[in-house]
Amino acid sequence: MSDTADGPVSADDDPTRVAIACQGGGSHTAFTAGVLCALFDDWDDGDELVGISGTSGGAFNALAAWYGLLTDGRARASELVTALWDDIAATTPADRATNDWLTGVNRLESAGYPLPHVTPYQLPWPDVGKARLRSILERHIGFEAIPGLCTAAAPELVVGTVNVNEGYFETFTNEGVTVPAVLASAAVPTLFEAVEIHGHLHWDGLFSQNPPINDLMHVPPADKPEELWIVQINPQRFEGEPRTADAIADRRNQLSGNLSLNQELRFIERVNEWVEDGTLPAAEFTHTEIRRIELGEQLGYATKVDRNPQFIEALQDLGRERGRAFLAERAGE
Repeated sequence: MSDTADGPVSADDDPTRVAIACQGGGSHTAFTAGVLCALFDDWDDGDELVGISGTSGGAFNALAAWYGLLTDGRARASELVTALWDDIAATTPADRATNDWLTGVNRLESAGYPLPHVTPYQLPWPDVGKARLRSILERHIGFEAIPGLCTAAAPELVVGTVNVNEGYFETFTNEGVTVPAVLASAAVPTLFEAVEIHGHLHWDGLFSQNPPINDLMHVPPADKPEELWIVQINPQRFEGEPRTADAIADRRNQLSGNLSLNQELRFIERVNEWVEDGTLPAAEFTHTEIRRIELGEQLGYATKVDRNPQFIEALQDLGRERGRAFLAERAGE
C-alpha cells in the first residue's frame, strides 16, 4: 500500500496491484469487516491496494477502510471498520426491541405469511434509521477531508447505487463519495426513503452493481489491478432443492444479488482470455486474477436486518477466520 502511514513501497519492489470489492448484504456485511481486519493485520508489503469498492453495507466497510488507510494506516483501517459495526449493532434496550421486531417480521414474510405491506413513507418516523446511520458515519469519517485525500497515489474509492428516476446503475467515486452517496447505497426501499442526489432519487446499490467492479478496472493501465479480491456475501452455490417458501425466497435473493457480480466477472475473464491468446495487446491490457473470499453460510434473508451484537460479532469472527485462511492459501501458491 504505497500511500499509507505504514510506509511507502519502493518502485523497485514491483508490488502486485490489488483491488478489493465488497458485496452488499445488510448485517451480513459485518463479515466483511472481519475479512478486512484480517487482510490489513497481515498485509504483504509486496502488494499495493489500488482500489476498493462497496455496495450497501459493503460501501460502509469500503469507505471506513479507505479512510482509515489514508489517514493513519492499516491499523487505523482495522479499528475503524470494527468501530463502525460496534455502533451499528443494537445495544440499547429500545434498539434491541426494535431489532427483534423487525427481524421477526422479516422471518414471517420470508416464510410466506401474509402481512400488511408498509412503506417507510407511511411511517410516522420515516427518517429515524437514516438519521442514525448518518450520525454513525459522521462520527467516524471526516467527509470534509475526503477530497484532499484523493491524490493520484490514493486507491480508488467506489460506492454503488441505483438511480431510481433514470433507471441506471450509478456509482460515486473518490471525492464524490459523500454522506448522501453512502446512505443511498444502503437505502433499501422497504426500510428507507430514497436519497436525493443531484436532483435524482437513489436506492440501495443491491439493485445495481453488487459490488461495483467496472470502475476499479476502467483506470490507466499502470493502475489496473492485477488481482481482484471479491468479498462475497451471497453464497454462490446451493446444495439440493429449495422447497419451502423461505428457502425459495432466500435463494432468489442470493441469485439476484450475485447476478451483476457474475456478469462483470465473466467479462473480466473474457478479457483475460483475449490477452492470453493475443487478441488484445498485453502491453495495453492487464491480466486480472479473480479471487473470492466467501462468507459461504446459508444465513437466510431475514437475518440481513439483524443487528444483534452477538450475531454481528460472530460474523466478524468468521470474517477474520476466512481472511486469514485466504492469505495463507495465497501465500502457499
